[in-house]
Amino acid sequence: MTAVQPQKTHRIAYPEGTLKRAARGMKCLPFKLELFVTMRDRSVPLLAIVDSVGVENNYTRSPVNERSVENSLLWLIQLGVLRREVDGQGITDSFRLTPLGRQLVAGWEQSEGSIPPPSWGDRLYNFLNRWVRFPIF
Repeated sequence: MTAVQPQKTHRIAYPEGTLKRAARGMKCLPFKLELFVTMRDRSVPLLAIVDSVGVENNYTRSPVNERSVENSLLWLIQLGVLRREVDGQGITDSFRLTPLGRQLVAGWEQSEGSIPPPSWGDRLYNFLNRWVRFPIF
């Protein structure tokens, strides 16, 4: 019997604008790096992030209500950072990182050890992209 050699995986080369927009979106949300590190390894259910449970799990800086958490996670799906988990019954309430999200998290883990705080410019661009739907890099 022959052994199958694992193939070396290559990072996807995302456009710089995509990386900046996704990083900006992640920085402007109330989530901590620990949430995304966990999402890299396994799916995280919505209720593990909500209210005081999210703070206890070290996923958020302060309690965030369910609607805000879900809206924030849906925004990260639109940015290409997250995806919803699917099981045999359909879409679940759990989330995982995409390859784009993994790249950003790996970079922050190696450099800062946390998600850097957003600048005022980051907040403005994210607001325009998210709420006004004015596509700015």
